[in-house]
Amino acid sequence: MDLRDIYSRLLSYFGPQGWWPAETPYEVVVGAILTQNTSWRNVERAIDNLRRYNLLDEEKILDTSIEVLKDLIRVAGFYNIKSRRLKNITEYIVKNYTSTEGLKKCNKDLYNLREELLSIKGVGRETADTILLYSLERPIFVVDNYTRRILSRWGIVEENLDYDRIRTLFESNIPRDIEIYKEYHALIVQLGKTFCRKRRPRCEECPLMKICRS
Repeated sequence: MDLRDIYSRLLSYFGPQGWWPAETPYEVVVGAILTQNTSWRNVERAIDNLRRYNLLDEEKILDTSIEVLKDLIRVAGFYNIKSRRLKNITEYIVKNYTSTEGLKKCNKDLYNLREELLSIKGVGRETADTILLYSLERPIFVVDNYTRRILSRWGIVEENLDYDRIRTLFESNIPRDIEIYKEYHALIVQLGKTFCRKRRPRCEECPLMKICRS
């Protein structure tokens, strides 16, 4: 199955997703931390709490006590860990770049910047790549559990294949385009939620079935 065909089919079926929903680059950073091991619905509720108190700002997050921060993001789960992780990455950004806008404007090489993000406690490859793509507008493909599940079910990759090997598979087979990377990742998430679910997948209704039958 060709990755370009998959993209075209999903885009035709679902339409543009307009993902990642955020008002500022820093809000993407916040969402990338909060979405670890939880649903986006809960992340939205946590972000709404932060917005209600006007805390979607690097300096204000740093000035907010850890206990208050825990309470505001509690709905996103793992709030003890995530509050500290949010502080860690925000402190790193402010210390080294003043703001996320400053980080976005820096001219560092993509992979050097990725290594910097990965050096922050609590930032793994998916989180780092989410920030790079959606917040910093850098061309790197984001791999998540939906990606791994869908590709392994179609026999394109082995289920336990390394994250970066799956990432480079996409980057080697589709145009190196930030908007396509964003859209493709969002479409994969939509497919995973709607049809290629972990339990009771709706295989016969899947829009990708038409590719295999054509």
